[in-house]
Amino acid sequence: MDHLLPPDWFLTQSQWVLLAVAALAMVVLLRGADLLVDGAAGLAARFGVPEVIIGATVVSLGTTSPEAAVSVMAAWSGEPGLALGNAIGSIVADTGLIFGLGCMLAVIPAKSKVLSRQGWIQFSAAAALAVFCYGAAYFQGEEATLGRPVGVLLLMGLIAYIVCTIRWGRSGAEEEPVASDRGLTVLIAMGIGGLAMVLVASRVMVLSMIVLAEVHWQVPSVVVAATLVAFGTSLPELAIGITCVLRGKTELLVGNVIGADILNVLFVVGASAVAAPLPILDPSAEIPDILLIVHVPAMLLILALFRLFILRATRQGNFRRWYGVPLVVCYVLYVVVQYVIS
Repeated sequence: MDHLLPPDWFLTQSQWVLLAVAALAMVVLLRGADLLVDGAAGLAARFGVPEVIIGATVVSLGTTSPEAAVSVMAAWSGEPGLALGNAIGSIVADTGLIFGLGCMLAVIPAKSKVLSRQGWIQFSAAAALAVFCYGAAYFQGEEATLGRPVGVLLLMGLIAYIVCTIRWGRSGAEEEPVASDRGLTVLIAMGIGGLAMVLVASRVMVLSMIVLAEVHWQVPSVVVAATLVAFGTSLPELAIGITCVLRGKTELLVGNVIGADILNVLFVVGASAVAAPLPILDPSAEIPDILLIVHVPAMLLILALFRLFILRATRQGNFRRWYGVPLVVCYVLYVVVQYVIS
């Protein structure tokens, strides 16, 4: 891909050109993810898979495909801080910003069985990632990495999660499968074309963000990844969340956020670690251990807060609107703190 997108070209451009290129890449990235989701969901429906399973697996995988593509490309490009920062930042953005805003806009029903099961998986996956990061830093010191064995383990967890979700979906399915009105060839073309757009656009975005961070802004790439790139690649979830609120399908908002958080750990970090070992510390940064002192604690804090709200909501029958306020505040503080200390 470097022959089509030579990295040296980005080094010769001004920051305004790079910002424009990154914005265009974001548009292509989101459109590609949209096509990928539509094509995959249409294929699933055409082969008789219930909609509840489509939403829990295909759609969640599709909406996290931008994060996965950006992080894997970053790992291949030798920017592991971008990979981990993007994944963890996306979790904070999904939970704090997207669910927080949705919660403030509407009262969201809370079904105890589904929320309890998926919520514990969400928090457990993030806790496992934190254990891997701090454990690697403790035992390996400055050379600490999330190696390929960890990536394989996370991907195995992804497979187990998908299998369990399918089984739970089938056992609780109440609706008949809905067939797609598009032809099989069209659906396949949408899936392949969407995937190609995601991969190319993510590569362009990674190169643009690397140069902007390291050359023009002198900001560690992990900070840029956890804010600008993470917010950008979380836009599919944001768009879905707003649509769910406007159409009164607020339960989909909760499921999409929880599913995206789970996949950011199991799919995004797992695939990135398999592509290339992900160093925990960044010696070139002003604060080498920023991942351990800012990103991971922020992720655990906001997910613990979300978990507390789930416990309260399942007892009350819904999420109160004020629950969204502390979540959004946590996200804003997370962004501000990074730029202040960097």
